Amino acid sequence: MDITTGRPATLAPRGMVTCPHSLASEAGVDVLRAGGSAIDAAIATSAVLSVIYPHMVGVGGDAFWLIHEAATGDVHFLNGGGRAAASANIDYFSSRGLTEIPFRGILPASLTTPGSVDSWCEAHAKYGKLPLSRNLQSAISYAREGFPVTARLASWIAKTEQELKSEPDAAAIFLKNGIPTTGSLIRNPGLANTLQAIGKEGRHGFYDGTVADTLVNYITQRGGFFTKSDLQAQRAEWGKPLVGQYRDLTLYQTPAPTQGFAVIEMLNLLEPLDVQKTGFLGPDHVHLLVQSKQIAYHDRDRYIADPKFSNIPMDRLISKAYADERRALIDPARALPWDRVPSYGSLSGDTVYIAVVDDEGNAVSLIHSLYGGFGSTVVAGDTGVLLQNRGAYFSLDTSHPNKLEPGKIPLHTLIASMGKRNGKLWSVLGCMGADGQPQIQLQAYVAMMDFGCDIQQALETPRWLSGRFALGESRDTLHIEGRFPAETLKTLEQRGHLLNRWPAWNELAGHAHGITIDPLTNVKSGGSDPRSDGAAIGY
Repeated sequence: MDITTGRPATLAPRGMVTCPHSLASEAGVDVLRAGGSAIDAAIATSAVLSVIYPHMVGVGGDAFWLIHEAATGDVHFLNGGGRAAASANIDYFSSRGLTEIPFRGILPASLTTPGSVDSWCEAHAKYGKLPLSRNLQSAISYAREGFPVTARLASWIAKTEQELKSEPDAAAIFLKNGIPTTGSLIRNPGLANTLQAIGKEGRHGFYDGTVADTLVNYITQRGGFFTKSDLQAQRAEWGKPLVGQYRDLTLYQTPAPTQGFAVIEMLNLLEPLDVQKTGFLGPDHVHLLVQSKQIAYHDRDRYIADPKFSNIPMDRLISKAYADERRALIDPARALPWDRVPSYGSLSGDTVYIAVVDDEGNAVSLIHSLYGGFGSTVVAGDTGVLLQNRGAYFSLDTSHPNKLEPGKIPLHTLIASMGKRNGKLWSVLGCMGADGQPQIQLQAYVAMMDFGCDIQQALETPRWLSGRFALGESRDTLHIEGRFPAETLKTLEQRGHLLNRWPAWNELAGHAHGITIDPLTNVKSGGSDPRSDGAAIGY
């Protein structure tokens, strides 16, 4: 495929960072150059994004990690998902006549605790080489001294202006002088102080100190849920990733409560169909991938929840035998109607993804999010912390596996991946995009594995997302960028796909980033999504 943006893959011999903002990638590489590990660099990058990309991520959000340990070749999963407060229950909402959890405001903001900070601390304790305070230096500087507003951030502030205005502490930061212009500076000194406390005291500085007291007092005064005990109970947990196989690729994915299994199931469904013979970006290429999505997402919405609360048949869901059974639903000539595989969900949601590889071969695949744009839009007083609204993803249906329960992590759209070929780490890849994340990963891996794209070409490929962005849309909507061949679009409509034609490049198609590693030279190839403000930076 020809590169159309003039942005080739970044090549580097030692280490690399890629994420949706170039300043954050640079901060991560700075840590690598200073002798930090991939984990140190991931924390530095994540922290800077928490300051300068507040519409997508923050210290008040959740994070999930895959970590490749070079010395052993093992891949570890770290669950930094926030848990529902002990006082959270369905009756609270049903007694107030609510059939779903509000998307904005103090209720979703306080329904679950922030999980990302403890995941930083847990990963650092095991794999960090530099002091945590060193890793947070750049983020603290941008928060205190100010960071430049990109055109994308300015547009998101404009889109969210009314919600931000309704929260005085948020408005004081993001709308201090009205909607900011591109290149203007935003400062968040309260967040700088919070990050300093984390750097100095670790998790205690956020979950059990002055910051925690301020968070809880703010929540209590606003009638929210979580307490000091809920914050103290928040702990990131180590686990095992899911493992699948697609041709010669061994694929690692984040397990439940995330939707990572869907990528493995979709690839299992596709593997015998010989996608590489369908023609790159042709109607068969797109049609088969969309059908596999419909099937896997039905399974996601039927089964995936916090595994501590639900019995999930994961081994079966990611098995080749199960895919062989489910593949019979795919019709090569007609679109598979959504009501054949009923489920629910929305594509809206904002997230950042970070990929890091260091000189020793350690790697991090990290997904970190506030859920919706600016999360709940609630800034917790002078902490400067934007609180997430991930709790809005819980179901209030008492029979649903993802129903709201105290101490439970909601189903997460957040996923991250790693891949090995011939036993060696080959790919570190992920994206933002809520329900779109498995679909975007699927398209990128198929582009590389079946059509020979490099990482940058795979991320620039015209993209589609199947599903609805708003309640008024059909669940069969196929959102598709205008760079697809005209014949592909025409044939897809003839097969019954309900197309929503996007412009050539649409940010709603997600920000994807990744790194691949040459097995012979160990050279890293980094890709960054032109739909973001990102860059792959190496050294």
